[in-house]
Formats: sequence, structure tokens, C-alpha cells
Amino acid sequence: MKILTVIGARPQFIKAATVSREVLKRQNDGVDIEEVIVHTGQHFDANMSDIFFEQMRIPKPDYNLEVHSLGHGAMTGQMLEKIEKVLLDEQPDWVLVYGDTNSTLAGALAAKKLHIRVAHVEAGLRSFNMAMPEEVNRIMTDRISDLLFCPTATAVSNLQAEGFGGDARGFGSIVRSGDVMQDAAMFYAALSEKPGIEFDFDSPFVLTTIHRAENTDDPERLQSIFEALQTIAEKTPLILPLHPRTRAKLTALGIRSLHDRLIIIDPVGYLEMVYLLTHCALVMTDSGGLQKEAFFFEKPCITLRDETEWTELVEHGFNLLTGADRNTIIDASEKMLRHKQLFDERKPELYGNGNASGIIVDALLKNQCKPNSDSTE
Repeated sequence: MKILTVIGARPQFIKAATVSREVLKRQNDGVDIEEVIVHTGQHFDANMSDIFFEQMRIPKPDYNLEVHSLGHGAMTGQMLEKIEKVLLDEQPDWVLVYGDTNSTLAGALAAKKLHIRVAHVEAGLRSFNMAMPEEVNRIMTDRISDLLFCPTATAVSNLQAEGFGGDARGFGSIVRSGDVMQDAAMFYAALSEKPGIEFDFDSPFVLTTIHRAENTDDPERLQSIFEALQTIAEKTPLILPLHPRTRAKLTALGIRSLHDRLIIIDPVGYLEMVYLLTHCALVMTDSGGLQKEAFFFEKPCITLRDETEWTELVEHGFNLLTGADRNTIIDASEKMLRHKQLFDERKPELYGNGNASGIIVDALLKNQCKPNSDSTE
């Protein structure tokens, strides 16, 4: 069996690495399985692409389509055209896509138009905000996928509410796989690397990331968030690996760090990010993946958005939604930094037990492509 994996953005490299290791394990056990990796080029900065293939211990991609620095339509269109050519050459049994990026949608569309089966990892997630390009991408990808790998019970419920799960309309089969990011956290925790910055990592600090368009493209939101960060830094240092797009927006708006305890650094590799996660006291982010990783590493989290796809983290109190309001962010940070007993009790298994990759590969090998199936195993 041949799987063609389409990736293009930083979080997808991490997710794909877990499944790639499982594929290699099956190959070593004599299973007839092959993976072809296609990198669309969506993230092309060296710190956000090439270094990942080295750190994640996976082979370099078989194809690099080098599609980047374009608007959503042009980017998705060029990816669609180039992925189609690869599919015609490779003739895979499955196309495997991850998450909610333009690369995800382009890979799924290209495969479906050629009648190649599509499997979507992280299916069923919903923010219910159609202004987010990611929401459009994930909904469309789910609708045309043959196999839907859901990381949580909430994701399964979302799909069932939309009509997936065994009726006569030909929707794809649902598999509750757990989250591949939990697999990654368990694997990479022992491999973390200390970032090359001067800082006492034994003292409390806040790890912060900001990159979502809803924040970076809105000057008022971005200004409000940074005012909050400056205030929080007066009591607790913040380390902010700054996304290139966010840096450009801050420069254009004349926003800069006015406090030496708000430490702005270049983006770091995943193993350095794991180190920061394991040593920080609090995570503040607008990233989807980092919200979960905070939970995996037992760190409280504040999400600088108006909604989240990971609603179970909010429901259990591990995550607070603040939006971009300055005072709300400051109040939430004080509350979470005081909440030292948050993870004292046993964590619920919200995202599986760290075997999502094995479940995914098993399902692909079993050729679970039955449009009328109501499987939720």
C-alpha cells in the first residue's frame, strides 16, 4: 500500500513525523507499506521548515513544490495543480492530509478529483467562525474525505451533528484515533534542546506566541495584546518566539518591546519549543496546537482568541479564552499563575493515550473506506 502525505506548515511536520515513524515500524516488520512525502512549501523559512525534517528524524520530502508567499486563492490553486501532477506519477492508494491549512485543502481536492481516497487527520474540529480561513479549509476537507480521524469525542460529535456517521449520503467513515500531537509530545520530551538565549530557565516565565491573522491583521487587537504583555512582564518575564509575519506587522505599526523582561526571539525549532514548554509557568498563545501541547506538558494556558477548537480544555479549566482585551488578558494571567494545583489531580484522557499514529496506520491498512460506515472506534 502506498500513502502519499501532503504537508506544508510547521505543525503538520510534527504530526506527520509520528505517523512516518509508525509506517517505518511496519516496514521493518515486513508489512507492504510505503510513504511518499510531499512538502508544498507553504512554510519556507529555514527555522520553520528545513530544520524540522532534521529534528523530527524523518526523511526529507520526496517532493518540494515551493509554493509560498501568495494569497489564499493563488496559493491553493498552484498547490492543487502541482499536487495533481505528483499524484498522477505516484498513483497512491491513500492521500493523507493534516489539519486545516491551504496545503490540507489542496491535497484533498487534488486527490478527490482523481478518485484517490483521502484520509484527514484532525477531522471534526470546529471553531464555528467562518471568517477563519482554517475553518473553511477543515470543513471542506472533512466533506470530501473517505476516512476521518478525530482526535477527540467533541470532534466526533461535531461530524455526527453535520450528518456524518452512517446515513445514505456517502459521507466518510469516522475513526476516533486520539491526537497525534500527544504521540509527538511523549516521543520528543526526552529530546528537547535548550534555546541559545541568555535566560535563567529555572525561574518562572510565560511562553507566548502570536501569529493568527485575526490578531496580526487587526491593529487594535495587536496593540491591546502587546499592552497586556508589557504589563505582565513587569512581574513575570515573557519569552516570545516571534513569527515573521507578526514581526512585520509590529514594525509597520511602530509597536515594540518597551520592557526588557518581554524577551522577543526568532522562531525556534520544535525541540527548543518543547524545552520552553517544559520549563515555563504559563502559556499564552493564539495557536491551536500550542493549546494542546500546554495540556500535554501540564501547563496552564491562556488563548488570545475569541473561540477555540479545543473546547474540552476550556470546559475542564485548563485553558482560559480572553480574546484580545488588555484587562481580561492581564486578569487571566494572574489567575493562572496563581493556580498551581491545576494539574495536581489526574488528567483526563482527552486526546487518547499516545497511540493515535498506530490507530491511523491500522485503519489505512485495513482499507477502511466505506462511505456508509458509522465506525467510531
